[in-house]
Amino acid sequence: MPTLVETVLFYAGFLGSIAPMEIPFDCTQCGRCCHDLRLTLSVEEARAWATNGHQVDLLAEGWAWTDYANEADPAIAWRKATTFSAMVGDVPFRINLRLVARYEGPCPHLLPDMRCGNYEARPRICRIYPLESRPFEAMTPEKRRCPPEAWGKGLPVLERNGEPAETEPRAILSQHRQTMVDDVPRKAQLAAALGFTEAALAGEGLATCEASPTTLLAALEIADQSRTAPRPNWSIVTNRETTRAMLADLDCPARLVATGYGFLSAFADER
Repeated sequence: MPTLVETVLFYAGFLGSIAPMEIPFDCTQCGRCCHDLRLTLSVEEARAWATNGHQVDLLAEGWAWTDYANEADPAIAWRKATTFSAMVGDVPFRINLRLVARYEGPCPHLLPDMRCGNYEARPRICRIYPLESRPFEAMTPEKRRCPPEAWGKGLPVLERNGEPAETEPRAILSQHRQTMVDDVPRKAQLAAALGFTEAALAGEGLATCEASPTTLLAALEIADQSRTAPRPNWSIVTNRETTRAMLADLDCPARLVATGYGFLSAFADER
């Protein structure tokens, strides 16, 4: 029986085959993707990044989740597999928690000639760039930092029909997505160890926890030793008064905040 990741890759290829398309690409070693980092990491990649003294943020968003969710839909099944359950008041939610390496300026591993000084141990998200790490999301050159000449005709094919054209990046992408599923319980434990129990409403932004590298590593040790699933009560943060009022009507705890520390918004602040 195929795994969820295999099913996701199958559907991505099936959808791509409806409108065959090839995207040519060749890295120019411009180094743009190695500046001002926001890298989605696995738990172990986050541990390695923090061990080197670098910042890893936790970003959280949540979906209200009912028994009516169509889990036969591969996109819904994927969302469930990469989130953990939580209660916001009396309402069941699914929380998506991301571990993101944040670094301003050039990556600390970037060499003067724009080569990677950590090439053999670099995170998977670096290994697959500029491919899209999320299933059901199209990879578009316009959303990548690579210069126009990296996408010219006659270059090697990066993606064909929505899938990596080469075997190695396809395998790394599959590993990255499988780890997103496998890490969910440890992420829930990590959030509990840090006392991080706020999420943005999905589509509105991301609640953030900016623990220091030392604090994160200590919390990871606690999470690794935990044997029971955490059951903290979560709440929602939003910068939109209409959302706060709607959640209040549902007896969901919600806090109105401004965009900035602790909250990355997709919309302008609304009071």
